[in-house]
Amino acid sequence: MYDSGKIIPGLIIFVLFITIPIWYNRSGAGTEPPKPVLPKDAKTCVLPAAEIRAEHMKLLNTWRDDVLRTGDRGTFELEGKKYQKSLMMTCMKCHTSKKQFCDTCHTYASVKPYCWDCHIAPVE
Repeated sequence: MYDSGKIIPGLIIFVLFITIPIWYNRSGAGTEPPKPVLPKDAKTCVLPAAEIRAEHMKLLNTWRDDVLRTGDRGTFELEGKKYQKSLMMTCMKCHTSKKQFCDTCHTYASVKPYCWDCHIAPVE
């Protein structure tokens, strides 16, 4: 190995550079997840809490496709309660504050939803 004087320090620098995120955040604490303001009068959502956190965008996209592409503006029943396929008439009926509910999690996750490109944001 004629270039071992360059290769070995280069490999050491490469390994240190690649492992910077591990050394930088050794505690593993990260930042505290947001605690959005939940509606006080509603006990249940259209899905269980863990499922709605993970899958709400898929649900909203399915509703959007049903309403816009097939014209199905129907309702669905969950635990004896009827809900419309609508962001404004279902979700925003309970979650009245976009800033306190939607924006806290979306800002934390660095997500920019496009809901408000078509829908009018609720007045705060």
